[in-house]
Amino acid sequence: MEYSNNTPICRRNKHLNEFERSKIEVLSSLGYSPYRIAKMINRSANTVRNEIKRGTVTQIKAGKSTSSYFAETGHIIYKRNRKNCGSKYKLFKCQNFIEHVYKLFYENKHSFDSIVGSCKTNESFASTDMVCAKTLYNYVDKGLLQISNVDLPFKLKRDTKSKRIRFHKRNLGTSIDLRPEIINSRSEFGHWEIDTVIGSKSKEDNVLLTLTERMTRKQIIRMIPSKTADAVQNSLNELFTECGSLYTKVFKSFTADNGQEFSRLSTLEKYSNLRVYFAHPYSSGERGTNERHNGLIRRFIPKGRRIKDYTHKNIIKVQNWCNSLPRKILNYLTPDQAFEDQIRELFYQ
Repeated sequence: MEYSNNTPICRRNKHLNEFERSKIEVLSSLGYSPYRIAKMINRSANTVRNEIKRGTVTQIKAGKSTSSYFAETGHIIYKRNRKNCGSKYKLFKCQNFIEHVYKLFYENKHSFDSIVGSCKTNESFASTDMVCAKTLYNYVDKGLLQISNVDLPFKLKRDTKSKRIRFHKRNLGTSIDLRPEIINSRSEFGHWEIDTVIGSKSKEDNVLLTLTERMTRKQIIRMIPSKTADAVQNSLNELFTECGSLYTKVFKSFTADNGQEFSRLSTLEKYSNLRVYFAHPYSSGERGTNERHNGLIRRFIPKGRRIKDYTHKNIIKVQNWCNSLPRKILNYLTPDQAFEDQIRELFYQ
């Protein structure tokens, strides 16, 4: 003999709301059992029993003690209990890790993600003795760390403006629209983005020429005497000479903006297999890797500060810092490590 299953399909993983608590109050006052109330509101009987127990209040009327369930009381207790839910702060338990974060953040100027990622990769701390990068940012927002949002380089200056592509006013060479997909996908080594960084707006001040390899994020910074095409070409020729026989394999393409200092960049295509592409005007996002690294340089050389005031040793120090910063996109390898792996493969070939 078969029996029909009369057990209702209850709402699961959903907390009682105020409307349901009001129903429980009315039905309970009418003398309905918790099991019958559960059937009527499509809930588990235990859920209703626990709710009635939670919201029941003892009152004295006419010298007699009576107990009744009140939806308002049940909801107040529910909200109070919810405040105690969730994991508790691990701030004091992870104090050694927090001290490590302070040291790398202030002394080495590493980001939270870089610090956490490198600690996991190098197994510097047990997983139970550290927190994730998102938690660190939450601690900053709650004022639990000795770091504020003002100290975070990009937290307060994210650009949310819409972007649009503009047409070229000057044609310096091949458009980025014609750049092959193998370069866009960053799957091949040897493709660079190039730009210049100025200090003070003076023709007498030096300029920084920056190159960033798209695959490994390797950064090269050279100080040049002026923001001119001749100065850029001379610096690149010196760089090619330093690379020796690996020059054609290390430098396969450049992607530049439409600045006048890159007006002669396309002439490199006449003497080698190196390709040169130019981004759209006012579209710095098309050279996002290089622009991101230029932002890192600004941590050490603010806008308006004369570059002539810095020595070549200072510039090399900035370059080394950029290349020794663990990157999430490189599985927390540093650009130096990723670049050396590619150079090692070239030697083997």
